[in-house]
Amino acid sequence: MQESPKYWKGIEELENSPEFVKNAFSEFSDYLPIKESRGSSDTSAAPRRDFLKLMGFGIAAATLASCEAPVRKAIPYLNKPEEVDPGIANFYASTYFNGTDYNSILVKTREGRPIKLEGNPESPVTRGGLSARAQASVLNLYDKGRLQHFAIKGQPAEKDRVDQEIRTKLASATGRIAIVSPTIISPSTKRVIADFAARYPNTEHVMYDANSQSALLRANGGVLPAFDFSKADVIVSLGADFLGTWISPVEYASQYITNRKVSSEKRSMSRHFQFETMLSLTGSNADIRVPIKPSEMGATTLALYNEIVGGTSNTTNKQLKQAAAELKAARGRSLVVSGSNDVAVQTLVAAINQNLGNVGTSVDLTNASLLRQGDDARLLRLVNDMNSGSVGAVIFYNANPAYDHPLAEKVKTGIAKVPVSISLNDRLDETGALCYYACPDHNFLESWNDYEPKRGFLSLAQPAISPLFATRQAQDSLLTWAGSPQTYYNYLRDSWRKVLTGDFQKAWDKAVHDGVAVGTLSAAVQPQLAPALGIDQAVAAVSAAPKVSGVELCLYEKVGIGPGSCEANNPWLQELPDPVTKATWGNYVAVPRDMAVANKWEQNDVLKVTANGKSIELPVLIQPGQAKGSVSIALGYGREKAGRVGDKVGANAYPFVVVQGGNGLVYATSVTLEKTDSTSPIAQTQTHHTIMDRKSVVQEATLAQYIKNPKEVTEYETISTPEGPQKPNKVSLWQDYEYKNHHWGMSIDLNSCIGCGSCVIGCQVENNVAVVGKQEVINRREMHWLRIDRYYSSDAHKEDFETKGKLDTYAAMEDPSENPSVIFQPMLCQHCNHAPCETVCPVLATTHSSEGLNQMTYNRCVGTRYCANNCPYKVRRFNWFSYYSNEKFEDVNSHMFTDLGRMVLNPDVTVRARGVMEKCSFCVQRIQLAKLEAKKQKRRTRDGEVVTACAQSCPTQAITFGDLRDPETRVAQIWRREDGERAFKVIDSINTQPNITYLTKIRNREKSDFNA
Repeated sequence: MQESPKYWKGIEELENSPEFVKNAFSEFSDYLPIKESRGSSDTSAAPRRDFLKLMGFGIAAATLASCEAPVRKAIPYLNKPEEVDPGIANFYASTYFNGTDYNSILVKTREGRPIKLEGNPESPVTRGGLSARAQASVLNLYDKGRLQHFAIKGQPAEKDRVDQEIRTKLASATGRIAIVSPTIISPSTKRVIADFAARYPNTEHVMYDANSQSALLRANGGVLPAFDFSKADVIVSLGADFLGTWISPVEYASQYITNRKVSSEKRSMSRHFQFETMLSLTGSNADIRVPIKPSEMGATTLALYNEIVGGTSNTTNKQLKQAAAELKAARGRSLVVSGSNDVAVQTLVAAINQNLGNVGTSVDLTNASLLRQGDDARLLRLVNDMNSGSVGAVIFYNANPAYDHPLAEKVKTGIAKVPVSISLNDRLDETGALCYYACPDHNFLESWNDYEPKRGFLSLAQPAISPLFATRQAQDSLLTWAGSPQTYYNYLRDSWRKVLTGDFQKAWDKAVHDGVAVGTLSAAVQPQLAPALGIDQAVAAVSAAPKVSGVELCLYEKVGIGPGSCEANNPWLQELPDPVTKATWGNYVAVPRDMAVANKWEQNDVLKVTANGKSIELPVLIQPGQAKGSVSIALGYGREKAGRVGDKVGANAYPFVVVQGGNGLVYATSVTLEKTDSTSPIAQTQTHHTIMDRKSVVQEATLAQYIKNPKEVTEYETISTPEGPQKPNKVSLWQDYEYKNHHWGMSIDLNSCIGCGSCVIGCQVENNVAVVGKQEVINRREMHWLRIDRYYSSDAHKEDFETKGKLDTYAAMEDPSENPSVIFQPMLCQHCNHAPCETVCPVLATTHSSEGLNQMTYNRCVGTRYCANNCPYKVRRFNWFSYYSNEKFEDVNSHMFTDLGRMVLNPDVTVRARGVMEKCSFCVQRIQLAKLEAKKQKRRTRDGEVVTACAQSCPTQAITFGDLRDPETRVAQIWRREDGERAFKVIDSINTQPNITYLTKIRNREKSDFNA
């Protein structure tokens, strides 16, 4: 008798056996016969996905969905993999890096399919945090817009044929062979490229970054400094959005918030100055923010240099002088960073940090960052060489310069002139569609790899699922073409023998398990003897910079979409509200209010924007905090070959990037703006901007006030009673609940929340929250269970209305200040103990649990929406449509219109039907899992065993969740410690008694600085 295999590998092993056929037909007679082809006209047979639901959506479903083959038979697990237990999640340590955004991650899988990413707490770089882009990237795995086969001229081709032709043509190529990629931080991948170059000696590897930091590298002698914001008491940022998109925002956010948290034990904060053009995420969190035009950035940097190094300057900017004075007072404990791609500006910044003694503390040139290695000049030279005919072959590895390079038109003509063009990109994007050969790379969740984001800090990536399509990892393609017999997995292991000591297999297993390791596989990066410019040259260059006339343009990245590469076709990211503008699904022209008034522009009016001989049309968004005389446009939009979701969303602003000689790519220019006759509504999830002086919604105070008297920084509302003023919770018509076992609660520190949106995506992935598309957002039908409210300060106050009786003044309270201060407030179901929604539901669909949860029974809800109307926090979402199956939403939800796309859904959370109300559940499925595990061990749950998706996502640990009945939990300690100091409940006066408490926002500035 033949021995059964150790692991079950697929349907093919058993599908033709007589025993299976007999048993399948007898066991599942109601579901069989299943037709040979999807095109069968017999509608009596069960749909394929229904049968898969019956059988279990496991490895069988993955196998079938990945190849989209006709379904004939299906079976449950018989000899299942040992490590897989149906219904139990497995986690695998891995790494996410898309060329711009680095995160060490844990991949949550269910029955062999990745469904959620979490931050890896073992990582000393990202420290368990996770960006919104990394959160959403799991959906990219199931994107049918990926190229599913090798191709020649866009048509499917056999892999062996493609390999043979490529090897032949590379061997006979005349001229240079170029490999074009974004920054690569994988030491083993660089070794593969080096081996490829050894086989083809005329090979050149050109790295470029769509949002370049080439100037920062050149100004520091070829080294990208590793910045540590936790070691800075005074921070000055010159246009660097380091909390949002600049270099390593998750790492920087974790460092930054270390010195921003305050408590009864710690009453000190760092001081943050921000000089910038558009109101960025980082600028929104600054203590003092100064709007300046792009052309003023060089002069501002020079003035700061003169104030610190020279002792004085001619500047009249009070905030700049104040920043310089505080930097000098905090020598060795300060930091200056710049987002400019001008070598002269970065040279001055490096000199400032050197003079302040920051090198070796907050600026590390020894253990340098490796996250940006792109060289603008080399790619510009390659583009010219391609057009001149001196390049024999070009290989694009996850690079798309036909879209994201300012000379995209020259790139396109250049590719046509290169005899051999190869794309390793995961889809036929703007560049891949122009290449003769397409050899698609695996998704990162299907791949082995290693990464070194900073010298001395390593991480690994391991596949969490077998390849869904007929793709091949790019490194294996290069090894194949170089004639190497090794697979990349073995190649990777050989590389790591240099860093793992002792028993290699044991050490390797530990490294794969942990996902991170200490050591280096990169060659030592030593600064050159001198930076690209001397200090005198830099001063002269900045001083001689030409004046810019007219309206100036600032180009920037959005937190969600970034440079627009792999994020563009991800509907979760397209619908993620921008932290500041709260806009989704596209870009726009952000203009200051005075410019809009002067030109009689209204929001949503379409402008024709012209620069560098190129024009695009975008709607107007009136943006408080935008520097006068300037406008801003986000990069990353206007894709043409991203996929059904990302194509033709917004307009492409990359052609507006200026190519300036030795400075490379400069992200600023002057533009002309012309109003058209069109309008285009911007899909915003928030259209009110201030709290209208309602202290009960959100509260803030200064650090000086907090130090003076912590108990007076938060105002508590009272109600009048015969016994005198009382807190609202002292007077009630309700019968209070008594929680005997658990009482779940949350604390949100507004000082720690930077508004990045990672929690929004984390909640969406965990709870199967639907995407609705641009028009439904405009209709106010977005479905996010958790939103981040953004509030601007206003110059108008309630007292003005009450004392002067001016009606227009009260209306003006909704108008933000010209340069407003900003507060971010995560808002989700408050799980009120006195919940107004519970009293009005006619069918008891929303009820209160014995553990303090406001819970929804979906199959009882009939959609009256009484609960939503009665909710003062407006956190309930009505499911207007079956978004995953309604053809109206197929374009924006194309991922979910296939069985493959549905594999990302969390099986522990119900996919809600049309016509029901839904909202935050405090991730009750996680609560129940932790309680079950504790029950098995005959104990109570411990602190940290129950973590909601939003809390787990947060890179700044702004959200704390736990059991209030356990006095030892962190949330109970925060509630107890901060009660009477910073803790407040939103709209406390109506006595809903939420189970979420907020901690007052503390700013390190005087009230006179608020509108500096």
